[in-house]
Amino acid sequence: MFRIWGVDFSKSEYTVEGETSEEFRQKILSISYSEWKEMEFSKGTLHYVEKNAKGDKPFTLNTHNKERLDKWEKLVSNG
Repeated sequence: MFRIWGVDFSKSEYTVEGETSEEFRQKILSISYSEWKEMEFSKGTLHYVEKNAKGDKPFTLNTHNKERLDKWEKLVSNG
């Protein structure tokens, strides 16, 4: 386990599970390629996230990717 100032960096991923997972998956699949590029996602990340969003199994996102998706969601909901 890797800790600095009480922060556990071994758990730096979000797991998409629960009642909102299907809604979250649909949001991921609704993002266009140009929007992905504007958010500065790599093609590899885009491929990984879309592939897993289409599947049935729970999957994880790195913290910085989850933060970018949250930022995109706020922009879309505000405008």
